[in-house]
Amino acid sequence: MKWTKEQEGIFNSTGNILINAVAGSGKTTTLIEYAKGRPGARILYIAFNKSVKIEAEFKFSTNNLRNVTIETAHSLAFKHIVMQSNYKIKQGDYKPYELVALLGMTGSLVNHELYIIANHIQKLASYFCNSAVAKVQELDYLSTIIDTKAKAFVKLNYKYIERYAREFLAKMNNAEIEITHDFYLKKFQLSNPILTYDYILFDEGQDASPAMLEVFMNQKATKVIVGDTHQQIYSWRYAINSLEQVKFQSFDLSTSFRFGPKLATLSNLVLHYKTKWNATPINEVKGIGHFTESKTKAIIGRTNLGLLVKAINFITDNRNVKHIYFEGNFSSYTYADEGASLYDILNLYNKKHFLIRDELIKSMNSIIELDDYIEKTEDKQLQMMLEIVKEYDNQIPFLIKKIKDLHVDDANKHKAEIIFSTVHRCKGMEYDVVELANDFINEEKIEKTVKSEDFKILQNKLVEEINLLYVAITRSKSLLKIPEELIPKGFQVDTTIQLISKPKLPVKNDIVLTDYSSRNNKHSHYQKESNYIKAKEKNPSAYQPWSWEMDRELEGMFDNGKSYQEMAIHFERTKGAIIARLKRIGILES
Repeated sequence: MKWTKEQEGIFNSTGNILINAVAGSGKTTTLIEYAKGRPGARILYIAFNKSVKIEAEFKFSTNNLRNVTIETAHSLAFKHIVMQSNYKIKQGDYKPYELVALLGMTGSLVNHELYIIANHIQKLASYFCNSAVAKVQELDYLSTIIDTKAKAFVKLNYKYIERYAREFLAKMNNAEIEITHDFYLKKFQLSNPILTYDYILFDEGQDASPAMLEVFMNQKATKVIVGDTHQQIYSWRYAINSLEQVKFQSFDLSTSFRFGPKLATLSNLVLHYKTKWNATPINEVKGIGHFTESKTKAIIGRTNLGLLVKAINFITDNRNVKHIYFEGNFSSYTYADEGASLYDILNLYNKKHFLIRDELIKSMNSIIELDDYIEKTEDKQLQMMLEIVKEYDNQIPFLIKKIKDLHVDDANKHKAEIIFSTVHRCKGMEYDVVELANDFINEEKIEKTVKSEDFKILQNKLVEEINLLYVAITRSKSLLKIPEELIPKGFQVDTTIQLISKPKLPVKNDIVLTDYSSRNNKHSHYQKESNYIKAKEKNPSAYQPWSWEMDRELEGMFDNGKSYQEMAIHFERTKGAIIARLKRIGILES
């Protein structure tokens, strides 16, 4: 294999080094060759997550590199801490109602406000576990909160939140309750471990936790940290860009073998959004890949909401599709981390409390209280799920069942006609054809944010949003399908990039649909009547009763293979209304 000059410089380097590698630049291949040049050394490769670890184990073993040990940060910590103790691991994070109970939280607050405090207790504990500090009191948790309403709530209750966070951590430390994965990683860092290796290769350094970075930096081994400054997308998990923290000799891998020059140009334009407020030059990505296959096709969303909406649109517009696949467990797309499901929120929306299973949602008296909880906790997952319920309401069970029926397991992923994934779940992966959901940031929103009064507060968040778009774009090998709104000004597409036009939005039952990601599109049962009148005046045909002739026309369009979107536009109804009518007249099963 012919190596680039950049790669040869890395192979021949000595001492601690930093490698800034663009998407698709062959960093794993480079690290394998780096290890080959040190055959007698004990080498530790720290992978970002379990799936990357499995892939790395295969690649290193295929190259007969038996002197290389592959671990994740958590697997290292597990062996040093959990295996030497009587700790028991909790699957997932503690839910607010669990914390309220085990900490014996009481007070004059109503239930959902206690849960708001418990939510912040859990987040503060997670912030501490991912940090490098020794005490909770050394952290400024308030500085991590952006929303004004949430910040005001935390400021008012900060002492209460901090005291109970310390008590929560103490209970885990004393093995009184199950410990979280973040907790034993923190214990590992505070134990000042010594790792007996000659070389340590630390991958995805741009998303390292401060706790793990400190473990890495304290080792005597020769250290190699690898990553891409522009692929930092885990700051919401309190990760930091370690590439900007270390002062090692720096090397670049600036050539991508995954995609060609045109997609590289698009990637560079997206990265240059950062120069709208920052004068620091952006390192250019060079693309020399040339692929024309279309075997693997993926739809990538910024959020679970955007992806789920895309999936619903796909299965309703492509009725002959037989197999689909979601990266990660599909149920995670319909459940929030705290345990609430779409069905729980739908039942709250319909005022059917007796059907709600999740304790948190059950504590809410109305959608208004859920909105209040979301604002005071900045819980983006619940926010997205609520927006889905507002858009699709009682069609949700039918649509989710349809998706589950089409979904294949991991072993049959190769059979899927389309793969769905959020950016976070497909990081490190690549597909022949990639289509983006329209829930990413665009140039217009960036410019508005830069000019806004809140820009200083939102700057880090804005950088991460740009990174998310960059990561999504660079998963593509041969063809990228991208919404027009996401294209930078002045960019000219070619055959490797296909524009998706914005679809016409029909009127929905009682309101006119707008951008589903907008928090301004709130409504409650108390607002429906006025919204209904306005929408009816705007589009009266959407509220006419179905006639026998219309039903026959609808049946004919269905038999002729028309998509639900086409039928919705024809009858000036929503897709949900079309599906409901098809079930009502017996065309679809209920």
